[in-house]
Parts: sequence; structure tokens; C-alpha cells
Amino acid sequence: MLSYEESLKILKESKALIEGHFILSSGLHSPSYVQCAQLLSKPEKANLICNSLAEKIKSSFKDFDLILSPAMGGIIIGYDIGRILNKETIFSERVNGEFKLRRDFSIKKNNKVLVVEDVITTGKSSLECSKLVNKAGAKLVGYACIIDRSRGKSSIKGNIISQIELDIPTYTKENLPKSLSSIQAVKPGSRNL
Repeated sequence: MLSYEESLKILKESKALIEGHFILSSGLHSPSYVQCAQLLSKPEKANLICNSLAEKIKSSFKDFDLILSPAMGGIIIGYDIGRILNKETIFSERVNGEFKLRRDFSIKKNNKVLVVEDVITTGKSSLECSKLVNKAGAKLVGYACIIDRSRGKSSIKGNIISQIELDIPTYTKENLPKSLSSIQAVKPGSRNL
């Protein structure tokens, strides 16, 4: 398994973790921004992270049948973890603002399901996936992600297995430290278009 330092180095080298002044989709400001799509676009680096995360998942979740990931960010990581662990992998996608299973994907009653995604911050997408699991009469075994940046403040009950935990501070516009207020802010991310 990769160490924290090795994982952090890979994230920075792949530009999945960048430094600057960012306005997040929440409206908060941050000195760091996480974009796992950059990591996943570099198969050699992504493979190192995914293999390490798969080892952690095997150690923590001994028995599960299915991986469920939220679209878009979780699709690639879910697939790769499923490939490594030889588990069926499906994804949910938003329809009228609500996660649904489409494309003839289904969760069978009594399936043991692991929710896998790229980054967990508030836990909103993961919790929406867990509702699909419960609705199907299946059993949620837990959550896994590349980056856990929830700092224990997500609404998720129980453990989150992650490759790396990052404590990235956020600030309101009125409460910016000098180090950020002197840098031009940019709005990355899909919800800021």
C-alpha cells in the first residue's frame, strides 16, 4: 500500500491536487482544489492509487457483491476498483436532480453493496447512493474513496475507507486570510460553469 506521502506526491504530480485561490461550488474559498479527473486521466498514476485503495478495501470489507458509484466523478474509480477486485460495478446518475439507476442497472435484494467514489466532502452523493441500496432491500457495507476531505464532518455514519485524508481549509469571502486575498480567485469545477 502507498503511504500518505507517496499518495500526496502522486496527486500533486498528476495535478489532481492544485494550490492557489479557488472559489468552490459551495461559494467558500480554499487554498487547494481537488480534481480527481486529472489523476484518472493518467492511467499509470491512477493505477498506483487504485491498487493501493483496493488493498485497503479488501482489508476492511471482507464480503460484498456489488460496487455502486455516483456519476460522474465515481464512474472511473468505481470501475477500476471493481476490475481489481473482480466485482460487478454499476453507477447511478441524476435524473431531475435525483440519483436513479438507469441503463438496466439494478441492485438485487440482499446484495451487499460498497459505495465507491473519487472524493467525499459532505457525503451528499454517497448518501444518495445509499438510499438506492436501502430502497432495493440490499445491505450497505460501507464507503470508499480516493480522497476523504470530510474531516469527519460528513453526514456519513461509520467509516470511510480512503487512500488519503486531506484537511483542506475553507473560508468565507469576508474571512479570507491575507495569503489568499492577495491571489486572484478562480472557479474550477463542473458546478461553476
